[in-house]
Amino acid sequence: MQTTPLTGVEPAPETAVDLGKAAHPSVGVDALCDVASAASGRTISPTLYNIDLAPTKREGRRWTGYSIFTLWANDVHSLGNYAFAIGLFALGLGGWQILLALGVGAVLLFALLSLSGFMGVKTGVPFPVMSRISFGIRGAQIASLLRGAVAVAWFGIQTYLASVVLRVMLVAMVPSLQELDTNSILGLSTLGWASFVFLWIVQLVIVSFGMEMIRKYEAFAGPIILVTMAAIAVWIFVEAGGSIAWAGDNALEGGDMWRTIFAGGALWVAIYGTFVLNFCDFTRSAVSKQAVVRGNFWGIPINMLLFGAIVVVMAGGQFKINGTVIQSPSDIVQTIPNTLFLVLACLALLILTIAVNLMANFVAPVYALTNLFPKHLNFRKAAWVSGTIGLIILPWNLYNNPLVIVYFLGGLGALLGPLFGVVMADYWLLRRGKVNVLELYSEDPAGAYYYKKGYNPRAIIAMVPAAAIALLIAFVPALEAAAPFAWFVAAGIAAVVYYVISDRSQRLDDVDGESIAVASAH
Repeated sequence: MQTTPLTGVEPAPETAVDLGKAAHPSVGVDALCDVASAASGRTISPTLYNIDLAPTKREGRRWTGYSIFTLWANDVHSLGNYAFAIGLFALGLGGWQILLALGVGAVLLFALLSLSGFMGVKTGVPFPVMSRISFGIRGAQIASLLRGAVAVAWFGIQTYLASVVLRVMLVAMVPSLQELDTNSILGLSTLGWASFVFLWIVQLVIVSFGMEMIRKYEAFAGPIILVTMAAIAVWIFVEAGGSIAWAGDNALEGGDMWRTIFAGGALWVAIYGTFVLNFCDFTRSAVSKQAVVRGNFWGIPINMLLFGAIVVVMAGGQFKINGTVIQSPSDIVQTIPNTLFLVLACLALLILTIAVNLMANFVAPVYALTNLFPKHLNFRKAAWVSGTIGLIILPWNLYNNPLVIVYFLGGLGALLGPLFGVVMADYWLLRRGKVNVLELYSEDPAGAYYYKKGYNPRAIIAMVPAAAIALLIAFVPALEAAAPFAWFVAAGIAAVVYYVISDRSQRLDDVDGESIAVASAH
C-alpha cells in the first residue's frame, strides 16, 4: 500500500474507493463532501469543495511536458502578441533589438511561470483554491473574481476578433456573402453575428468537455500554428526577394534604444501577468515538476526565440516590399492572392485564436464562478454562464471603445500585479511551499486559512498601496515613462509589504490532499 507523499499516512482503501465513486457529476456536492470528510477525518465544507475544486490525484495526471509546450506554442503566437512585437519594430527597434527585448522577457517569464506552475503540481488545486492560502477561504473570491473579470471580457473580445477573420474567409470563398456584411444589428452585421455566434458555440462545446478536452485541443492546434506562422514568414521572405529590412526609418540609438528594449521586455512579462497567476489551473494535472520545466523551457525561451525570428522576418520583409509596417499577420494573410492558401491561413488563425481563448480567457472565469457557487455550478455549467456573459456584453462595442479598454480592462489588469506579489510572497517566502491542502476546504475558525471570518486582512492591506501605485503609473501622464514597469513595481511592493506585516506565529503544516482528491480528467 502506498503512503501519501507528504504525510506518510496510509489512506483507508474503502474511503478512497467510495470517494472515487462519489466524484461523479450526478452526485450532489453535499454527498460528495460527506464522503470526503469521512475519507480525510476533517469536515469538508460544501461551500468550498466540489468535483472541480477538489485536488487532483497524483496518479493519472496527463499533462506532460508536451502538453505544457503546446499551451505556449499557441499562446505565444497569438495575434495580439504579434501585434505587440511588430509594434516594437514600429517604435524603432531593429531585428536583434526585438530579439533581445523578447529574450529578456522570456527569461523572466520562464522563472515566474515555473514557480507558479510548481504550486499546482504540488497541491493539485486550481487558482481560486490556491489563493485561499494567502487571502483566506472567503477572501480568495477577491483574487479569483478579479482574474476572472479580466478574462471573461477578453474572451468576448478575442471571439469577436476571430469572427472578423472568419468573415474574411467566408467572403473569399463566397463573394456574394459580402451583402450580409453591410448592415448593423447592435453594432454587428448579419454575417458578423453569424460568425461570432458560430465561434462562440464551438468554444463552449469544447470547454463543456472539461480540461482534458482543452489539453487535447491545445495539442492538436500547437503544431498547426507553428507551421502556419513559419510558412507565412517564408512566403513574405520570398516576396521580399530573399532579404529583409533589419530596421525601419526611425531606428533608435543609445539610451532611447536600451530603454525601449527593457520596456519591451517588461511589457512582454506584463502581457502574461494574468497567466502567471492561474497557471496552476493547468499544472494541477501535470505529471511532475520536471514536465513543467521541460514544457516551459521549450515553450517560453525557445519558442519565443522562434516567435521573435518570425516577427523580424514579417515586419522587416513587408517593410522592404512597400515601406509599410504591418500590425499583425492577418494583414499579410489578407494579401495572399491564392484563394485556397488564403482560406487555409484563415483557418489556421481561427484555430489559433480559439486555442488562445480557451487557455487564457475561458478557464479562469470558469473556475472563478465554480468557486463562487460550488453547490450550484460545475465546470460545464460555469462555462456556459461565463460564455453567456462574454456574449451579452457585446464585446465588439467594448473593443471599439478606447476608454473601456484603457480604463476598465487596463485598471483591472493593473491590479493583477499586486495579487501575484501577495500570492508568491506568501507561498514561497513565508511558507516555503508548506500547505495544508485539507484545510483549504474547511470552515473551521481554527483552520489555517480561516484568518478573520475567512479573510486575511494582511493580504488585503498589502494590496492597497501596491494597487494605488499601479493605477497611478498606468493612468497619470507624467508617469508614462514608468508605465511599462508598472506590473513589476506593483508586484514587488505588494510582496515586500505582505512579507513585512505577515503573521510569523502561524503554524506551517505540510499536508497533502490525496484523501479528498479526484481524478484529474473530469
